[in-house]
Amino acid sequence: MKSILAATGLLGASLLASVTNANAACGNVTITEMNWSSAAVVTAVSSFLMEQGYGCTVKKVPTSTVPALTSLAETGQPDILTEVWPGVADVYYKLEKEGKIVKVGDVLSDGGEDGWWIPQYLADAHPELKTLDGILANPKLVGGKFNNCPVGWGCRTSDDNLIKAFELEKHGIEIFNHGSGETLAASIASANTAKEPWFGYYWAPTSVLGKYKMFKVDMGPIDKDKAKCNATADCATPGKTGWPSATVLTTMGKSFYDKNPELVALMSKVSFKNSQMNELLAWQEDNKATADETAVHFLTTYKDVWPSWLSEEAKTKISAIVK
Repeated sequence: MKSILAATGLLGASLLASVTNANAACGNVTITEMNWSSAAVVTAVSSFLMEQGYGCTVKKVPTSTVPALTSLAETGQPDILTEVWPGVADVYYKLEKEGKIVKVGDVLSDGGEDGWWIPQYLADAHPELKTLDGILANPKLVGGKFNNCPVGWGCRTSDDNLIKAFELEKHGIEIFNHGSGETLAASIASANTAKEPWFGYYWAPTSVLGKYKMFKVDMGPIDKDKAKCNATADCATPGKTGWPSATVLTTMGKSFYDKNPELVALMSKVSFKNSQMNELLAWQEDNKATADETAVHFLTTYKDVWPSWLSEEAKTKISAIVK
């Protein structure tokens, strides 16, 4: 609650600064506010830093990956795209090759993380379950069930192919196909509350992995070619492989990139570990907080992280506000 009250005051200061700095050298900046929680938090943090530290007037543009990239290609806007997952939007690489978009930094330093997980208490009690081979040899210890992605999710195709490749059902593991992300998340919460077995797919960054300690199962070496085939519905020969991490970027339109070296320097350093973002999203959910309030929670809680992102002048300005 204190963090939320602090957020109210800091955001008020941010709005006042936006008016004061309307004619500042930084000028106007448009930045994406993608339609998922972690991206919205990244945008809220970035906007605050640009407004308070660099005198920018920032406009957030609600959008999602493909529309944002299409808009950039056609109009040159938005200026900054946060949390772009190129693996789900081939148009990104086309725009990069054409010189219309420039990678600025890895906004998730360890990449987006897909995987098959078990609760940490289960891994502690049965270390043999830390590998998929160990789970296949001891299916009863994980409840004899695999919690699969919902239909329509990108992970479902990969999961289904991995299930075939590793022959889960032949090893006595029933496949439970969840009907929604809500039931998948609820199954993890229920298992952790009751300290029961659980085995299945999940990803980071998410509030669920911020709330519950889960162990990512070692599925063996990562083979990107096999993973690429597994991600397609018509993969003829599903292969055994671990999940490769997904590249997650901050990018800028080429014209904006060339004209704003100071903001390039800032946004190249705005980067979160999955563990940090998991914690932030869990805090946001528990406190029913907005992305802006979560951004202020980050600024007031992770004072050992964000100052290194800033120029000395910006650091002085923001340190005077964030107590």
